[in-house]
Amino acid sequence: MSSIMLSAPRGALRCVELCAGAGGQGLGLELAGFSHAMLAELDADACATLGANRPDWPVVQVDVRELGEADLMALGPVDLLAAGVPCPPFSVAGLQRGPDDDRDLFPAVLHIIRVLRPRAVMIENVKGLLQRRFDPYRREIAAELGRIGYTAEWRLLYAKDFGVPQLRPRAVLVALPPDEHWEFRWPAPDTRPVCTVGRALAPSMGAAGWEQAAAWAQVADRIAPTLCGGSRRHGGPDLGPSRARREWARMGVNGSSVANHLPRPGDPLPVRLTVEQLALLQGFPPDWVFTGNKTSRCRQIGNAFPPPVAEAVGRQLTAVLSGAAQPSTVP
Repeated sequence: MSSIMLSAPRGALRCVELCAGAGGQGLGLELAGFSHAMLAELDADACATLGANRPDWPVVQVDVRELGEADLMALGPVDLLAAGVPCPPFSVAGLQRGPDDDRDLFPAVLHIIRVLRPRAVMIENVKGLLQRRFDPYRREIAAELGRIGYTAEWRLLYAKDFGVPQLRPRAVLVALPPDEHWEFRWPAPDTRPVCTVGRALAPSMGAAGWEQAAAWAQVADRIAPTLCGGSRRHGGPDLGPSRARREWARMGVNGSSVANHLPRPGDPLPVRLTVEQLALLQGFPPDWVFTGNKTSRCRQIGNAFPPPVAEAVGRQLTAVLSGAAQPSTVP
């Protein structure tokens, strides 16, 4: 690829993001005080989404395995390397081949960490990576990070604990040099009332005059199942596998497809959700624009790291990197 001439504003904590997707992690880190030196993403529609929402973000469309050392070194000092590596190698919805899956990008990410030597690392993936069968692989990742000079720790975080109206458990790795790792504290769950599907979507459900919006919101006063990005090989836009659709049905939602418009007067139950409503359930702000066809937009949303969760972890990292952290006393 061509040489990368990108930078973040002087004085800001500088972040390089790999597998940036539609910007969920990027937005969260921005809110936490990071400025991007580069966002690398292979999918063209996701790159267009990033550019549509943040024209000043330095987005590079590239397979991270093709990032050359000269291009990486040209970025200069990096405070945080963040990555949302592909989930299929570890997802219960897939074959769970782990490191034997050619979509496993952990080796590429570790190589980039060796080259860049960021002050901190944050990587997120599906809960399946924390299964016992992948214990050796996680230990291998932690050991390699240790050889590079970091202490690594995995933690299971639930999006529902950070104001997102869905369960969405995610495996998150944070790695810091040993003399700073002891200062890092995992974010505590939000103390505000839990956000539910009904509360999150009630305003939009009634926006086009649907008479059943208020009654529906009461039925949907529950946490949503995890939104799925969907396979590139099978199916179109929907709300996930059969088990998830049954849960949606209990909330008065038809999960077999995604609507082109909000419910209108006279529309019956169960109601279908729009792409924009799915984005709200993933923690994106209402003005975040997604590009591409409906299937692509749903996939971008379903694959995203919810911005509020990324922000919560990012703020804890900001505290450490800026010297404002209180040393952790909790294991």
